[in-house]
Amino acid sequence: MAQIDSLPPLREVIDTHGLSAKKALGQNFLLDLNLTSRIARLAGDLTQCDVLEIGPGPGGLTRGLLACGARRVLAVEKDARCLPALAEIEAAYPGRLSVLNEDALDLDPLEHLTPPIRICANLPYNVGTELLVRWLTPAQWPAVWTSLTLMFQKEVAERITAKPGTKAYGRLAILAQWRCDARIEMILPPQAFSPAPKVSSAVVHLTALPQPRFPADPKVLNNVVAMAFNQRRKMLRSALKSLRPDIEDVLNGAGILPTRRAETLSLEEFCTLARAVA
Repeated sequence: MAQIDSLPPLREVIDTHGLSAKKALGQNFLLDLNLTSRIARLAGDLTQCDVLEIGPGPGGLTRGLLACGARRVLAVEKDARCLPALAEIEAAYPGRLSVLNEDALDLDPLEHLTPPIRICANLPYNVGTELLVRWLTPAQWPAVWTSLTLMFQKEVAERITAKPGTKAYGRLAILAQWRCDARIEMILPPQAFSPAPKVSSAVVHLTALPQPRFPADPKVLNNVVAMAFNQRRKMLRSALKSLRPDIEDVLNGAGILPTRRAETLSLEEFCTLARAVA
């Protein structure tokens, strides 16, 4: 394992501070500093950026981000047991790491950062999707962040990057690909983590677009997509009938056959439908 700084190996840090991963917090620690450094590099040039990290745990990715030259890292950690380990990293990188002992769902950490901002995190499994949806649906676009480099369960990563006509295609793919370029950069086996989860994980990199790919009102698009995929086995004329009484006419007017199903519609067609509904 490469030595990226003067701090102890992560296994030693975990033993010293008694940091057994808690399932209730969705924790699975990535202990290989080679891998955490590689993930940090996937986030791009960090030297002129503030970086937000959610759920740093014992700080493996935190160290990777700082070693890769991040201007400043804000680490949000709910588990107070991890604070002494993170304090050691803070001391080793003076003035470049700030730690908030908070629940990431209960605050807007972006208020504590200075643009340009990148987000890079091995997200806790139990909050990862909710945080992603929040970052993809801010009140204003462009967002204050320029990129997201995030680790999810492999299944979630595939839903983010899915194409029409596939089983994984759904609301998450539409939300992500409407406003971002999204691609899977790495796949990690369960044994890379401690404790080993039951499934593989994947790192997804999302780059924010200056404008959405196609014009649509965000709230209308989200509502149309949510309703369409909530009953994905139904034809659109049935799945969307509570949206408007004349939904069949709206679909025909948008050039979309009412007998089609949600997973067959492209992103552009969903945006066309959202404009027609609005």
